[in-house]
Amino acid sequence: MSDHTRTDLVTLSRHVLAEQRAHKDATGDLTLLLVSIQLGCKFVATCVRKAGIVNLTGLAGDTNVQGEEQKKLDVLANEIFINSLRSSGKVGVMVSEEDEEIIVVGEKDRDGNAHSYAVVFDPLDGSSNIEAGVSIGTIFGIYRIQNKKGDATAADVLRPGREMFILTHNNIRIPKRGKIYSVNEGNSVYWDKACTEYFTSLKTRTKDGKPAPYSARYVGSMVADVHRTLLYGGIFAYPADSKSRKGKLRVLYECFPMAYLIENAGGRATTGSSPMLDLVPESIHARSPIFLGSEEDVKELEALYAKYPQKFD
Repeated sequence: MSDHTRTDLVTLSRHVLAEQRAHKDATGDLTLLLVSIQLGCKFVATCVRKAGIVNLTGLAGDTNVQGEEQKKLDVLANEIFINSLRSSGKVGVMVSEEDEEIIVVGEKDRDGNAHSYAVVFDPLDGSSNIEAGVSIGTIFGIYRIQNKKGDATAADVLRPGREMFILTHNNIRIPKRGKIYSVNEGNSVYWDKACTEYFTSLKTRTKDGKPAPYSARYVGSMVADVHRTLLYGGIFAYPADSKSRKGKLRVLYECFPMAYLIENAGGRATTGSSPMLDLVPESIHARSPIFLGSEEDVKELEALYAKYPQKFD
């Protein structure tokens, strides 16, 4: 048999069960929750693969709470994850990009307490790119419910991102510095001075007297852009601007999970003026500017924001 053929496969289920066995106090609740998320991902992936031949592409005819036109797959993926998470029996409250209000699961455990976890998620990030065949994916974050004696509420998710649970792998490390930047330069006319100066500097870098600019890579799907940044280093940015003064990306189910992932891999995430994960969201669909990636790249950006505090004319 070829040495290149791996037969000892590490699946998500196997990894999660191994982690559970390694913690003697583990109850298995988080394992069941992660398995339900895995099931939802498999179901959605199947729907995405066959979307073009079963009429699942195109608009559903509605808009979500963000004012965005919903795709048919947005609606389907949202229903799949809600049902999958509810069936785990471990979720007390959910927040979805597609629903205006929090989703409270009224069921209690056998002791009459609220279930253990709160889950926030974007069921299908990058869905505007579906017809183009661009990478899309699901973003989720998991919090432990604070007060299990009462009903789960929005307070269980309106917390700093550092309190989030997320599955990480110890060996994944983002380079200290990269050579790639990822930002929608179509919005550059609306940027503040710090942002404009920073990205201009990336395009005019030199090394040994020769041009050495960073490469631009922007898919427009956060899951794809951040995944590439995690692997190769550099910086991903979605700044606030004069058109979207509070930023565009949602804190709970876009900024926090990605920032947590990057920081656990040795990178850095910021709003420009403060650490991303220290932010306390004011509402379940609150927005924020975000910059994340290699530590040295992000620190350069932060230095410019210290020099030029955010200001829009």
